[in-house]
Amino acid sequence: MIPLRVIDVDFNLYGEVPKYESLQIVNNLFGIGSIELKINRYMPKADLLEVDRIIFPLNRTDTPFQILHREIELDEGGKATENWVIKAVPLKAWLSDRLILPPTHTANQNKSGNAETVMKHYVNISAVNPIDTKRIIPKLVIAADLKRGDNISRSARFDTLSDELKTIGELTQIGWNISLDIENKRFVFDIIEGLNRVASQTDRPPVVFSTEFKTLESLEYTESKLDYKNTAVVAGQGEGVNRKVIILNDTNSGFDRKEIYIDARDVADTDTDEEGNEFPRPEADVIADLTDRGNEKLAEHLQEIFVNGQITNTIFRYGYDWFNGDTVTLEHKDWGIALDAQITQVKEIHEVGRAYKVEVVFDKDIPTFVDKISRTLRKVADKR
Repeated sequence: MIPLRVIDVDFNLYGEVPKYESLQIVNNLFGIGSIELKINRYMPKADLLEVDRIIFPLNRTDTPFQILHREIELDEGGKATENWVIKAVPLKAWLSDRLILPPTHTANQNKSGNAETVMKHYVNISAVNPIDTKRIIPKLVIAADLKRGDNISRSARFDTLSDELKTIGELTQIGWNISLDIENKRFVFDIIEGLNRVASQTDRPPVVFSTEFKTLESLEYTESKLDYKNTAVVAGQGEGVNRKVIILNDTNSGFDRKEIYIDARDVADTDTDEEGNEFPRPEADVIADLTDRGNEKLAEHLQEIFVNGQITNTIFRYGYDWFNGDTVTLEHKDWGIALDAQITQVKEIHEVGRAYKVEVVFDKDIPTFVDKISRTLRKVADKR
């Protein structure tokens, strides 16, 4: 059972919680994860687990969580037990408390470049060096920009910062995180670019999760085209025949062509200088924005294969041999399945009297009912 270190936002150390009933850690590559901890209130150091304090597994400064909720658990009869239920969110959730505000002289906050540059630009203007200093998140810094990831063009207007980072991450397979710099007492935003550990590469030791080699304890596999679209008709500003329309993946044809309409009239075809004078945007910039909007929506409909499973932590150890964001090989010979997939979520389960477990989600998980409702609402909003 891994001890939990407890600090506050000023990096004051309160101690370590050595034991607890159970601990579940969910780290999500693109979105926001969580921690749920159950601990008897009489266990040593249980009193350290106060709301707003930061906890992280010993020596894992890349896995910090802030406690936001705690309650006394009720038993089946509705009576209070002696167990606290502690819930915490990763520090990256702080970025869900900031919006991407447009400049005063233009409608949108536009940025082009590789994924890392765009993500760090939005974090910088929204939480590190915003014009309004009240928006600064104390002690948050941004790691050096190494210009990783695909080139993209993004346009944001009052979008929640964490939502925009999630979208960019899913489009480019780039994760993001806020980790602890204990020595310098600061919080560090950086991206996560996983390594290629598939069976066919020779640059590093491969990682193969397989029932045959007993590195995979359970596996869920779903192949579906229920929500599949591959050709996007993206409509920008203008009316009738004068409306700017582009088609993405127009080479698809016949039974293989699955079309979707995307209303992108909010993509501006003009801009405004600092004096308030309006001028046309370069056509290439407008087309780049329409293309990114189309690819963003298509990414929501390209979920053909979904895989998740529970792996054994014997031969390949999480945090040593592989990490969240890495691309590995999955194999189930009885099912005739062998594929390379990126790890996008890791769930660690620590329980008293039970072996340590790791559950993994590869690429994108199956959309839930709530996801589909949210997607429908976004479509309705786009057409207003």
